[in-house]
Amino acid sequence: MAFRWYFNRNYKPKNPEFFSDLPPITIQIPIYNEKFVAARSIKAACNIHYPKDKLQIQIVDDSNDNTSSIIADHVAAFQAEGFDIQHVQRSNRSGYKAGGLKNAMQYTTGEFIAIFDADFVPTPELLLETIHYFTDPKIGMLQFRWEHLNRQSSKLTETQAILLDAHFALEQQVRAASDLFLNFNGTAGMWRSATIIDAGHWSADTLTEDLDLSYRAQLRGWKMCYLNHVSCAGEIPTDLNAFKSQQHRWAKGGIEVMKKMLLKVWSTPVSIKHKLESTFHLTNNLAYLFMLVDTIFFLIPAIVIRDHYSISQHLMLDIPLLIAASGGHLIYLITGQVALNHSLSSALCSVPRLLLVGIELAFNNASAALEALMSKRSPFVRTPKNGDIGINKEFNNSQTQLSELNKNQLDSVTAHQPAKQYRTSIPSIRVYIESSLVFVYLLLFIWAAQNQHYYILPFALFLMLGFSRTASANLRDYFSNKNMADKQVG
Repeated sequence: MAFRWYFNRNYKPKNPEFFSDLPPITIQIPIYNEKFVAARSIKAACNIHYPKDKLQIQIVDDSNDNTSSIIADHVAAFQAEGFDIQHVQRSNRSGYKAGGLKNAMQYTTGEFIAIFDADFVPTPELLLETIHYFTDPKIGMLQFRWEHLNRQSSKLTETQAILLDAHFALEQQVRAASDLFLNFNGTAGMWRSATIIDAGHWSADTLTEDLDLSYRAQLRGWKMCYLNHVSCAGEIPTDLNAFKSQQHRWAKGGIEVMKKMLLKVWSTPVSIKHKLESTFHLTNNLAYLFMLVDTIFFLIPAIVIRDHYSISQHLMLDIPLLIAASGGHLIYLITGQVALNHSLSSALCSVPRLLLVGIELAFNNASAALEALMSKRSPFVRTPKNGDIGINKEFNNSQTQLSELNKNQLDSVTAHQPAKQYRTSIPSIRVYIESSLVFVYLLLFIWAAQNQHYYILPFALFLMLGFSRTASANLRDYFSNKNMADKQVG
């Protein structure tokens, strides 16, 4: 993929024709218990430059806390200013995000629907810059590249930004340039209403309704368009367990879509290129499951077998395997930074963190894949956001026209006082298993040292460190949530 990017790095969809008369657009903002970012997202939507008589804004609200009252106040204020803005609420959360979007569609007036999660802040010119791509009647969806409001908040957010940058600036760019299937990323994109309906509408039978709808639409003949040169900024989870929860949902949903769509891809008259690449695309979330099985069940037997060979023979076998297994992925991630003209030296220095994050996600994503393969259903778990914009000065400067209420909210955020009420809980069984893995690799480290397998020590130490970090985060949040529950009972 990095190789193909080099030859497609300047790819850009051809300039569109222009609508002689701008079409009506509906902006949908799905929200569930987002009281720390709801006001900011509503303000950003109303700041978008588009003719008022052709712009509808829907706040698709499934909240069960005081987020709804915050939304109601802001919606009323902007309605008084002449905005066509609606507060669309449901009596239940059936179908989660997909259900909310599908329900709101019956009230839409737009020929096109722009979707922004509550933590995303579109620029005022975003719709005017991009709507004209839909003059091609075959295009059903536009996806914008994600930027990150709080990239520099912590080492964790910086590492997540590198992972996401590679997906957008490298993977999505190569897919688009190679005319392969693309996927909507759930937010920061715009759909043709007719495409959603023709593809069978939003469906809640997987946790990744965006990937599911993207494949169904493309199998119906619609084209997806990725705009790498157009960005929209959103917020990255600042808490490790929130990040893991998000990754668990994405990984499990990806395998659910694989089970649902892969046979359909192979039975549809698309090219063999699309069928093969879609197979890699839809099965990629199985990688962590294979990796974890390998390290738990095959590492010790492999070491025992190697006792019969010299160290030089070990290196002749292990180094090429290590480069093939890990080197390619690291090149992919680093090339993602190069693609966005970010610092190469900083990207190289981030390699240890990237490896640690891979270890921290190992059991989390492996269990997600296993649950999906076993058809174990789970609810759509929202990734908690606290309005953190880190030290992104450009974003701060662009908010000078905020209303007094929004300015007060922004001031509390920039003072680095994110609220702690939104915490992500994880199942206790995962807490115990990930904690146990620390001792598994501690025993491996001790055994390797006693038997003079010194070349194993760095790897065992790295695995132990990765699982120690995730186990400590698990235990901290597990007992914090337990104490909070005990206080509520008391």
